[in-house]
Amino acid sequence: MRLEFLGAAHTVTGSCYLLEAQDHKYLIDCGMFQGARRIRELNYQPFPFNPASIDAVFLTHAHVDHCGLIPKLVKDGFKGSIYATQATCDLVQIMLPDSAFIQQSDAESFNRKNQRRGEEPVEPIYTIDDAYEALKHFVPVSYEQEFSLGEHLTIKYYDAGHIIGSAIVELLVKEGDKESKMVFSGDLGQPNQPIIKDPTILNGADFLVVESTYGDRQHPLYDKETRLLEIINDTMDRGGNVIIPSFAVGRTQTLLYYFYNLWKQGRLDGDIPIILDSPLAINATRIFLKNFQDFDEEAIKMFGDNEKLVEFPQLRICKTPEESRALNSSEGSAIIISASGMADAGRILHHLKHNLWRPESTILFVGYQAEGSLGRRLVEGIKRVRVMGEEVAVKAQIQVLNGFSAHADTNQLMEWISNFQYPKPAKVFIVHGEAQGQEFLKSRIQKEYKGEVYIPFRGDAVVIHGRACEVQPSNIPEVSVEMEMEEQLRIFDAEYRNLRHKIMQLVVRQPKTMEPLLKAITKGFNYLKKLCAPFNI
Repeated sequence: MRLEFLGAAHTVTGSCYLLEAQDHKYLIDCGMFQGARRIRELNYQPFPFNPASIDAVFLTHAHVDHCGLIPKLVKDGFKGSIYATQATCDLVQIMLPDSAFIQQSDAESFNRKNQRRGEEPVEPIYTIDDAYEALKHFVPVSYEQEFSLGEHLTIKYYDAGHIIGSAIVELLVKEGDKESKMVFSGDLGQPNQPIIKDPTILNGADFLVVESTYGDRQHPLYDKETRLLEIINDTMDRGGNVIIPSFAVGRTQTLLYYFYNLWKQGRLDGDIPIILDSPLAINATRIFLKNFQDFDEEAIKMFGDNEKLVEFPQLRICKTPEESRALNSSEGSAIIISASGMADAGRILHHLKHNLWRPESTILFVGYQAEGSLGRRLVEGIKRVRVMGEEVAVKAQIQVLNGFSAHADTNQLMEWISNFQYPKPAKVFIVHGEAQGQEFLKSRIQKEYKGEVYIPFRGDAVVIHGRACEVQPSNIPEVSVEMEMEEQLRIFDAEYRNLRHKIMQLVVRQPKTMEPLLKAITKGFNYLKKLCAPFNI
């Protein structure tokens, strides 16, 4: 048996793992790469396997970074079935055509520019027709109901508690007299979040593939409703808008849940318009309500089983592009929830263009912002950005509410992993994260769980025999460079931490040394930036 890591390896997006067993090939996820341009360009490369040779896909959930390249897979020859929970099958009905619309729109925009430059036209990654063709391959499965593909493979899905329909995938693979249980966490949710049930606790696996989006961070413990209300009231007092780039699936429904609670408690001013400006989010919310069987008990009490959005006076649904554009010329203040969650595409760009330059407005981020995304740059404090071809000064307040994340934090990940005891995994593979978070989580697993850990690069593979495995490093040239550079930076980081420790000890013992040391450190940091300047870093 062989497992190859083709995406979400040393990066957050593009989840895709190729499993080969008994002359059969399977994919776990087939996601789109998002974020920086060098990452997004991977979407245009040919698959590193023949799509026609893949027997089946096991999809963890409907977020685009896990399912977004499935239409390309089908377009390039895949003929098999795609197994997913019922809610995920419902969500991809809107997610994949929407993604295709973005691919076609982006291609049309590029081609208009290329035509003026005299350059060759580009093709979209896939079209809307490709997306609808891909939807024919989906097969719904139920949580915790085992099914088999031949005598060599048994599959079971468990609730991952991330978004509606999200799943942990357990595969039991038989090869000769050897048997291996593999568990893929998908995106693991944090416990006690609204609407969604908590992640299922599993007690054993031979090999565990676990996400690490928040591998080095803890979600702050605070009253989320109150903090949300404070930001809204402060912005309304300044006469601005609250613009919330929100993921259409998951985060938008959580926000609506909180806004409804605040209104019901009489804490939210009923005259403040709350505008849901995302066709995808509107449709996703309807699908959420349709799949009420996956809600937690509190949400079922609130929403019932009537499949209708709970109405409250100030909620407005913005359906057409004309209605969306009109929001930016309307008087008064409003709360505008729009996609995309990382502010990279969609209607949110119009609202950012018209509000980023306004000091009275607030841009509120309520989810993870991938490296290289516009959202990440805003959160990191960039002062000028290009939005829809126009340079805009950033004068609005930029606020972040990380506690709204649908991902488990470092402590919640460790608590979930620690339940794997019967058997304890022979090796844990950490995926779906940035280098710092992955290294931190690796260290915790090794020290607290006493587990064997490996952080795969894209193209790395592992050959498995029962509970024994052998890692085969990637032979992708750019990945090899990344591996070598990361090793050097790891050495640099270790030396920095050692130096930092010594500096802190010295300052505590001799406080008078702090000022000259700060001057020396600042001088050294400025010199380092000067050395890196020729590389446009």
